[in-house]
Amino acid sequence: MSDISPKAEIDPRAKIGNNCKIFPFVYIEGDVEIGDGCIIFPFVSILNGTRMGGHNKIHQGSVIGALPQDFDFRGEKSECIIGHNNIIRENVVINRATHNGCKTVIGDSNFLMEGVHISHDVKVGNQCVFGYGTKIAGDCEIGNGAIFSSSVIENAGTRVGVGAMLQAGTTFSKDVPPYIIAGGTPVMYAGVNKTMCESYGVDEKVIKHIANAYRLVFHGQTSVFDAMHQIKEQVPDSPEIQNIVRFLETTEKGIISKL
Repeated sequence: MSDISPKAEIDPRAKIGNNCKIFPFVYIEGDVEIGDGCIIFPFVSILNGTRMGGHNKIHQGSVIGALPQDFDFRGEKSECIIGHNNIIRENVVINRATHNGCKTVIGDSNFLMEGVHISHDVKVGNQCVFGYGTKIAGDCEIGNGAIFSSSVIENAGTRVGVGAMLQAGTTFSKDVPPYIIAGGTPVMYAGVNKTMCESYGVDEKVIKHIANAYRLVFHGQTSVFDAMHQIKEQVPDSPEIQNIVRFLETTEKGIISKL
């Protein structure tokens, strides 16, 4: 059984798991599924298309599954998928996807601080942190363990690689590769995110290989395409180096600026 306040407004069609705590003045629409052990604080709205896993905490004023802020939206049925063990603080907005059958996806164990906005069709991995007032535009992809400091703006259709960190106030319109720190105006490469690499158990030797790979990309006098081939030829192989090469090979927006 769940502890649901009689002052919460919940459509009887909504599916609520066991051992949930739902406070007064929560609003939950009918096409919603909430997993076990979730805590929903007052004045949260959870709207149609939301599919939420277990043990999430949603704080006051947040809106989950909000209609997409996209001129292409025509009222189609879409979804907003929230994984497990996420902390979503006050006044966070997460939009569902724009088109029929599409999904906005938030993985597991993410921390979204106050005022974060995740737009339509965004895909977020696991164990990411989004600082105060960060805004993620539509159709973005964010890898596991990415860290966004406060007031970061990610423009539409861009990607952030696994273990990357964006410094406070950064705005970017190109892809941010894995394992790096990026910041400034305009945004630029600011070194390898050694702390995150170490937390993932990446060997010190491999961290040096990552630094060498990005030295070729950001400090070399060649194109990113040529630097990618130099990485393959000159840098010892590892899963991390493979991630970097794969990211560079699949960029559509291009990557952030060299120093």
